[in-house]
Amino acid sequence: MRIKQNNEFTAGQIRDFIVRGMQEKKGQDIVVMDLRNVKNAICDYFVLCSGTSDTQIDAIATSVEEEVYKASRQDPWHKEGKLNREWILLDYVDVVAHVFKKERREFYDLEQLWGDAEIQHIGEGDLIAAS
Repeated sequence: MRIKQNNEFTAGQIRDFIVRGMQEKKGQDIVVMDLRNVKNAICDYFVLCSGTSDTQIDAIATSVEEEVYKASRQDPWHKEGKLNREWILLDYVDVVAHVFKKERREFYDLEQLWGDAEIQHIGEGDLIAAS
């Protein structure tokens, strides 16, 4: 069972901190998937990006952790993939960050799998609309 974090930060704010962390290390093809209106969704948002190497993927994930912690004093509730650095998942309960090696992202195709989600592509330097 997932336990909601009790703090003053909204899922939208955590989502924005994650996007900033990805942008800081030049994450490619950043996408925010709004799952709030998707039946049986496991969280409110997925935030995805790609990196070109295992070193960049690790750097992006570290940047996300640092950005979220700096802004909210939260560590991920759960994380996976730090050793293989092909798909690193950082779970902040209401928001889950996915940092992929490009080939892995194409293989798992979460955008298609969660096709009912509202999808927003974030360009370099873009800020996402608050919700």
